[in-house]
Amino acid sequence: MLARLNHTQLLRYAGLFTWAMAGCWLVIMWIEPEAIAAIPGGEQHAFALLVARWVAVYLSFGVVYWWISRSLGQRRPGFADHALLLVLTASAIAVGFFSGSGTGSILLMVVAGLLPWLLPVRVGVVWLVVSNLAIIPVFVEAIGLPLLVAVVQSLSYVGFSGLVFVTALVARQQAQARDEQRRLNNELRATRALLGESVRVNERTRISRELHDLLGHHLTALSLNLEVAGHLAEDGRVKEHVQQAHTLARLLLTDVREAVSHLRDSGAIDLAVALRPLAENVPALQIHMDVEEPLTMDDPESAHVLLRCAQEIITNAVRHAGARNLWINARRHEGCIVMAARDDGRGADQLVAGNGLRGMRERLAQYGGDLKIETRPEAGFSLQLTLPASAAIAACEGVSA
Repeated sequence: MLARLNHTQLLRYAGLFTWAMAGCWLVIMWIEPEAIAAIPGGEQHAFALLVARWVAVYLSFGVVYWWISRSLGQRRPGFADHALLLVLTASAIAVGFFSGSGTGSILLMVVAGLLPWLLPVRVGVVWLVVSNLAIIPVFVEAIGLPLLVAVVQSLSYVGFSGLVFVTALVARQQAQARDEQRRLNNELRATRALLGESVRVNERTRISRELHDLLGHHLTALSLNLEVAGHLAEDGRVKEHVQQAHTLARLLLTDVREAVSHLRDSGAIDLAVALRPLAENVPALQIHMDVEEPLTMDDPESAHVLLRCAQEIITNAVRHAGARNLWINARRHEGCIVMAARDDGRGADQLVAGNGLRGMRERLAQYGGDLKIETRPEAGFSLQLTLPASAAIAACEGVSA
């Protein structure tokens, strides 16, 4: 059963189990009410109020943890996640205060397992240390420990929480490596599909060339010889057979030429076959691919340029834009391939082209294409690529989105 769970699911269920076990102290208080006497301020008349407060913060911790730990690694943390993380930390400290025990520090260990997934590493380390030091007053006031003992106790829990933090950090790095491997595998599949299309086109071109050069020339020579033989033949029956052979030779030559033309005309690369694998199983991003079928190009190098541009668009949406959705549309328009892409990421007030965007623009320009980019804060990125579909550079003026 455990083999079916990934890293994030294992961490989530382990945290929920730890939270449930931490609630055993509450069960003990219900079973043995005299245990309340061990808690400072725990007179019998305050028992109900104390338990009510503890139940409230304890259940709040469980609900918030259940909600915030969903889909870890499959979504980008936002302001709401950080706010809930603050509520989670405060609930853990409150549990320790109202229970007069180290239960709060145990729950902070559970919080430590979330920090690498929701915060940068440095911020997560600071959060871990500060939250565990913040529980020192709980040890002094609620439990009655001396200050030095409380500090040592808190630092001990910092070490335990640090161990959980490092474990979660390693799990996150492994998950990221797995996602990167999946993305690279998609790119490899797309490149392999494009290579397969290129090999198919090259083979059809080679066969058409061989048919034209060998059979075409020989049949032409045969037809000319038969025509001469028909003029030289005197006997009616011989001349008739020569003319029939001449007719058959011309028909066969016509068939060969039609076959060669068909091979050349149908020997185009279907770009849709190469683009579709890019949209499969991309982590933290839903790709909506709308590609005309078939989307043919007769130049393998131009098709390769468009494939690389599509890969770069997906990479930017995952790594830099913070997008959840990406829409890619590819169509043929007036002799050109027009690819439009937009995401729902954070966008930018001013476009600063990095190496990826500059590389896309340079590749497209090399083959007679163009790249247009639009972006606004909180409105994502929109890109439009145009590239001639033919190896002979065609005019792309007037192409619109």
